[in-house]
Amino acid sequence: MRFRTKLIITSLAIVVVPLILAVGTFLVVGRYILYDQKIQEYTSVVDYGMVSDPGGTFARMTDNIVVEINLMRSIYPYTLESGQFLQELDEKIASRYSYIIVKKDDNIYYVKSRARAKEVVDELPGYGSGIEGVYYTSSKHLVRQYDFEFSDGAHGSLYIVSGIRTAFTTSLLIYMFVAIILILLLTSILLTTWIGRSFFRPIDELNVAMQHIKDGNFDYMLPTDVKEKGEIGAIYRNYEDMRLRLKESAEEKIERERQNRELISNISHDLKTPITAIKGYSQGLLEGVAANPEKQKKYVKIIYNKANDMNNLINELTLYSSIDNNRIPYNFVKLNVAEYFGDCIEEIGADLESKSIKLNYSNLTGPDTQIVADPEQIKRVVNNIVSNSVKYLDRDDDSGQIDIRILDEVDSIRVELEDNGKGIAQKDIPNIFDRFYRTDASRNSRQGGSGIGLSIVKKIIEDHGGYIWATSHEGEGTCMHFVLRKYIEYANSSETVTVDHES
Repeated sequence: MRFRTKLIITSLAIVVVPLILAVGTFLVVGRYILYDQKIQEYTSVVDYGMVSDPGGTFARMTDNIVVEINLMRSIYPYTLESGQFLQELDEKIASRYSYIIVKKDDNIYYVKSRARAKEVVDELPGYGSGIEGVYYTSSKHLVRQYDFEFSDGAHGSLYIVSGIRTAFTTSLLIYMFVAIILILLLTSILLTTWIGRSFFRPIDELNVAMQHIKDGNFDYMLPTDVKEKGEIGAIYRNYEDMRLRLKESAEEKIERERQNRELISNISHDLKTPITAIKGYSQGLLEGVAANPEKQKKYVKIIYNKANDMNNLINELTLYSSIDNNRIPYNFVKLNVAEYFGDCIEEIGADLESKSIKLNYSNLTGPDTQIVADPEQIKRVVNNIVSNSVKYLDRDDDSGQIDIRILDEVDSIRVELEDNGKGIAQKDIPNIFDRFYRTDASRNSRQGGSGIGLSIVKKIIEDHGGYIWATSHEGEGTCMHFVLRKYIEYANSSETVTVDHES
């Protein structure tokens, strides 16, 4: 049987079994106490309303009797002098273990059984006692008094008396309390035993498995013979999913550490080349190898360029650390697309011109087009892509060319940076934005690089709410595309509403 089915049965049994047993006990105990007090001598009917709540039931019954008497007296003023009416009334309330006594002045006018009435008749107050509603006698009987006058002017009192004493209720409560404790105890033992047999073994197996997880052993698998058992099987499958995820996480951690070691190795290697050049050219200046001003200027320029290369590598490493901790500092402001990219192109153009690379720039957006972006980080994106293009142009002549286009796409702008370099193989395109991925895996390649430049670019663009992708053909060149949302203001009467569009 499935564990879920057992739980449903248990839940129902916890409610139904004690309820059935309690009701059965109540019926048996109530009948036993009625028999014990000889109340059933006067009626064969068991009224469990009087058993469970004698006071309340008696009060409601006598209220109805008083209403009935008042109605009859309004028609027949001296109806309470009728023996037939009193007898019918007595028989009517007999099923509630009650009877009536009628007194005329100090004498008994009507009672069905004097033997039954003798234990209470001396405790009944006389006419005009002023007692209203139900009251208890000293012998713990429930009584309701109704005063009236006979046709001859004599004072009369009708008493409705309950044969059940309040001690009866106390006995019933004691019996029921003991019975309910025994019922709950028995039900608990039976259900606990039944559930425990199919529950504790799987839990023990899970404890063993969790201990293996705690010790770092993610290869431990739960026994297959228990895995398929109902809801416990679901718990086992969840454990297995958790184990596989923890194992995957541990493997990712190992891979991340390997990548970090590779990054340090790459950075160390790529720093060694400019440092060696700086040391060599500095030594040449110190030893007077560069004898004329022109050669000295060339040496200083080379040292400056190599220092810039080192600075770029260090900046990449710092930014990589920020990306890894999700702490890239952003300063978002509104930027005019034409002005901002115009300034960027002017700066990039001067650098490309010194390297004999042609730059073509076109802006097809409106003069008032704006974006919300961090100017420094977007500039980093453009510089990283352009630097990557320059690195892989791989041309010995002066035919190197980079085209930068800004296109209008209704609620966004698309920036395209295209080169005519050697291109990227189709199998490599899906991976170029991954950390540490380099299409040229050789550390000694002349291009070098840390392998994190494009992953930084992707992170910055995505943090701006945009997206980036690449298209390329080997031997023809590569084009990088990235999209940024526009900033648009809508004027509504005197109020300006700013809407930040989703791309």
